[in-house]
Amino acid sequence: MKSLQNKLKKETVQKEDVIPEQVMRESSRKAKGRLKRKDSKPREDKDKRQKKQDDPEKLMEYVEVISDSEEVISVTPLAVKSPIVGWKSYCKEDVGYYEIHKADGSYKTYIFFSQMLNDFDREDLIVLYRLFNEKYASTRPGFDDLMLWGDMKVMFEPNSDDAVWKNHNSQELIEWKLYDSCGVHSLMLGEVSIHMLVEKKYPLPQDTLTRMLRWKLHVNYNVTEMAYELLRFIRSQLNQ
Repeated sequence: MKSLQNKLKKETVQKEDVIPEQVMRESSRKAKGRLKRKDSKPREDKDKRQKKQDDPEKLMEYVEVISDSEEVISVTPLAVKSPIVGWKSYCKEDVGYYEIHKADGSYKTYIFFSQMLNDFDREDLIVLYRLFNEKYASTRPGFDDLMLWGDMKVMFEPNSDDAVWKNHNSQELIEWKLYDSCGVHSLMLGEVSIHMLVEKKYPLPQDTLTRMLRWKLHVNYNVTEMAYELLRFIRSQLNQ
């Protein structure tokens, strides 16, 4: 009888030790679950806020539609388009001119790179950049070609050590504009124009990115999805 009583007493003690341990493990699991849910809520709230900020209606705050009658945008349909085969740069009465030659023998003359962007699509830019690379693979461009070549180098091969990316604080922001036909946005700071591909990240200071949004992105005639994507991209860089 004593032996039986001792055995029952021992089993009771073991059960009393096990039950609290199980309860503690269960309580710990529930506490972790509550903590996880609590931690995930701020992330969910942040995602909701970000999604709201990236909504097209919200992004419209950073866009200004302009219509300049002097700018004629004439993108040639691909079916009848003649590819670029060369260019010619020259100066006349202290003004630089660029002739862009097509395969069909036609050509068009421009004074500013921004004028080309109104007519070009992305393929035109890539072809012209390739032609420059082929010509100046081992030599430096001459004076007539230097400015156009410099604009394209900045656009396709940005280097954070270049002066164009520095000292923005002392420069007045004059214009930030989207050229939708070729997927390029242009930033004018003081007397310097920087042309950038919409999907490419450049070494722009945070202060400059903020000023760009405050200034608003100028677009011609209508707001496209490309404009929204560019604004989202600029905002994402500010949030990093």
